[in-house]
Amino acid sequence: MTEQVTMQALQQRVDDYIGQFKEGYFPPFELLARLTEELGELSREVQDVYGQKKKKSTEEVNSIEEELGDFFFVLVCFANAQGIKLDEALLRVIHKFETRDKDRWTRKDGE
Repeated sequence: MTEQVTMQALQQRVDDYIGQFKEGYFPPFELLARLTEELGELSREVQDVYGQKKKKSTEEVNSIEEELGDFFFVLVCFANAQGIKLDEALLRVIHKFETRDKDRWTRKDGE
């Protein structure tokens, strides 16, 4: 079983890794470009698994999990570079959905 880690600990671990290099975090637009690139790679994996457009035999074999991890790493880099605590940001968004959109969708029976 994998050890549970907090979002703050993950952000700190990424920050410790990036902090050992003189270059540090990329500028915001470059991070956004890298995030977009990683989203494209994730999209390609989802398309291969669930869509009609399968990979060519010459394309690298990856997994949705691996590509989602790459996307998340760059997202954490972006948040860190902006001084954003992802756990707090996500909790605010969850609260927004739980209040604003609480009656938007059809609930399962008995709930």
